[in-house]
Amino acid sequence: MMKSVELLAPAGNMIALHAAVSAGADAVYLGASSFNARRSADNFTLETLREACDYAHLRGVKVYLTVNTIILPSELYDALELVRQAYRAGVDAFIVQDLGLAQEIARTIPQTRVHISTQMNTHTKDALVAEAALGAKRVTLARELSLTEVADLSHFAAELGMETECFAHGALCVCYSGQCFMSSMVGGRSANRGMCAQACRLPYELRNRALRKSLDAPGEHLLSPKDLCTAEILPDLIRAGVSSLKVEGRMKSPEYVSCVVRIYRSVLDRFNAWASAQLEDGVSEENFDWANAPRATAEEIQELSEAFSRGFTTAYLEGERGNEIMSYARPNNRGSFAGRIANVKGSRIEIDPAFPLVAGDVLEFWTNKGNIIHEIDALETLPGGRVVLKIEKPLGKGDRVFRVRSAEAAFHDVAGEPRIPLLIRVKMHIGHPLELALATPDPWDAARKVEIFVEGAPIEPARTKAVSAEEVIEHIDRLGSTPFKLDHIEVELDEGVGIGFSALHKIRAQACEQLEEALLARYHERVLEKAPSRVFAPRIRKGSCKVAVLATNPACARAAKRAGADFIYVPVHNYRRGEAIIAGQLSQTAEQAGYPKGCIPVLPVVAHDGDSAARNGFDVWKRVQEDKPVLVQNLGQIVHARELGAQVEVGPYVPLTNRLDMQLAHDLGATRIWLSSELTLRQIEELGEVSPVPLGATIMGYTELMVTEHCLLMSQGPCNRDCAQCARRKSSHYLKDRKGYELPVITDVLGRSHLYNAVELDVAHAVPDLVAAGVSALMVDTTLMNVEQVSKKVARAVRARDIALKSGDKVSRADGTTTGHLFRGVS
Repeated sequence: MMKSVELLAPAGNMIALHAAVSAGADAVYLGASSFNARRSADNFTLETLREACDYAHLRGVKVYLTVNTIILPSELYDALELVRQAYRAGVDAFIVQDLGLAQEIARTIPQTRVHISTQMNTHTKDALVAEAALGAKRVTLARELSLTEVADLSHFAAELGMETECFAHGALCVCYSGQCFMSSMVGGRSANRGMCAQACRLPYELRNRALRKSLDAPGEHLLSPKDLCTAEILPDLIRAGVSSLKVEGRMKSPEYVSCVVRIYRSVLDRFNAWASAQLEDGVSEENFDWANAPRATAEEIQELSEAFSRGFTTAYLEGERGNEIMSYARPNNRGSFAGRIANVKGSRIEIDPAFPLVAGDVLEFWTNKGNIIHEIDALETLPGGRVVLKIEKPLGKGDRVFRVRSAEAAFHDVAGEPRIPLLIRVKMHIGHPLELALATPDPWDAARKVEIFVEGAPIEPARTKAVSAEEVIEHIDRLGSTPFKLDHIEVELDEGVGIGFSALHKIRAQACEQLEEALLARYHERVLEKAPSRVFAPRIRKGSCKVAVLATNPACARAAKRAGADFIYVPVHNYRRGEAIIAGQLSQTAEQAGYPKGCIPVLPVVAHDGDSAARNGFDVWKRVQEDKPVLVQNLGQIVHARELGAQVEVGPYVPLTNRLDMQLAHDLGATRIWLSSELTLRQIEELGEVSPVPLGATIMGYTELMVTEHCLLMSQGPCNRDCAQCARRKSSHYLKDRKGYELPVITDVLGRSHLYNAVELDVAHAVPDLVAAGVSALMVDTTLMNVEQVSKKVARAVRARDIALKSGDKVSRADGTTTGHLFRGVS
């Protein structure tokens, strides 16, 4: 028998939760007022969370709470207390980003489930091994994976005793989740804190730095992906082995949630019926006729697009990485293509519709002077199907028409509130107590029934009019204010029985209340046992402070050494011959053999398991050696590097932001932690007071804001996908935003793009404060610098370090730079 795949729906508020449950969700995910990645949604208080859990659980629907933000030092107690209270309220699982918090939940509440958030950027088997060790039971996979990769990871996760979850529908981030710092650095609103300002949906120009001109593109929204829709490939996702299909949309309306969940429920139900029939016919799952498995119909796709759509894509699931994923033309809802204007005669607009239009539909006309919205109040249909509207707007022949809201869909009647079927037995025998028995299937065990039995006052003979069985049924069936509905009733009634109807109402209410409590007992009777005290390793003693340099070519590495750098770090991409980067531009002339001895390799933030085989034979682990240092950039790399016997330094893109994280890094064998760019000086001080691992901080350079699977240079047009030989990479590019800021773009040998801040970070003047806070290594990131700039910047860092250690003095603040979040923090 095939395992049942869960349909997981978003619930930004109670109305959306009701809509999701009514539409057929198996589980919902929601957030509290803090520590969730959608803080702008209505979200839930502890009181409304209990109400939500009871409502869902009575109907056999699970509830998952998102605690999917980084947890700062001062927030750790509150985050853990929220988890404890939410568990008591009935939450079935916690969706978590913070590594230390995930491990602590699994340790202190072993009877609950930890689900790893997509914010943890899981895209390798090594990451799955690490997450299983943390105590996770499910992992939400990165959205940048192919179906083949999803299948490989899902099968491997199953071997580790974990499930996988995959996004099936909704908005896509252009950046790998958990790795976006654009909203944070540009506007102070951190995506890792649930406050993303969606800077990716704004207009940009791609420009060539040498030409100083804008390059042609199909639109101006160069960072805006289409929306994910897998309704037509659901059988392929199921075949890949995922356990849960997730709908994005905690910021969307209840109507949107209802529509999307209802359609995916329908497709899943049709698939399950088809699969069951195949199995009954003796066909094994491996031999299913997968090509003909049920998928969404054209009508269902159209309805989905009208609920909300920037245009649909299956993202990377089917192996595409090009422009077909992007919505360059517009970043918001585009609805369904409804046709083109066939003729214009004054205010008389004739349209050849792609499907029937009706009064109440809302149309959007795309003209060369902007878009025009119009709600149809009346229309005329001509022979042949052409429709005529009267619109007093400047429209032209050939303009495209989209339906962004369907009047019929707006009034679609989803089958009301789901109610729980009751089997009722009533016994009314004179001289014996009134008996009422209620039974209903256990929502968590279909083979079991939950039953309750209630007795009332003794039955007496009627003094005037006797009660009929029909009257008993009519009054017992008054269940409107309860979550129940009558499925079947049996009444044993002596002749001549008399009883007041209020007595029937009272026993019915009492029985329903007891049955409701019996159904929820497994949640309401939860007890939290006291967990063993956590033992923390002692704080590391402060040592000497070193200056480190991230260099992307041999010439800059040598210049950094001459300027006094203690350590040189080199991204493994740039070790490859022909892959040196100078001032953000691919250089074919840099002498690869010229790197100084003892350089420390830096692994990429993203490195899929199949990269070495599929992408130019590039092996990111080639330079990792036993007993030698390596800087890793994700959780899985920590595990693998330790298996190779390397000395592991954890990079700033692994968000370690509280004491639990520090301890976890220590337990994993980390020799240094490079701190997140989103921490303030005060927060660094708090970590320095407890960290058992030496700390490092980046003090100069351009902060990487995004790493994207989609190559941003492809907006110029299609390419041959030979990233190693790409001519475009030999030029320096940047995105120009609407305020005139220039954000540098680099695409690496594997075709992934890296977007950098327009303003350089420089906190060299704060080195005395950082050293006092416990920082013992200072990084200068020279990725976008030339040799002369490297020499000056490194010399400045060395001088800042030296005078800070010698006298406590500080260098002057650099003009035209930013201090990042060191003093302003993030919201």
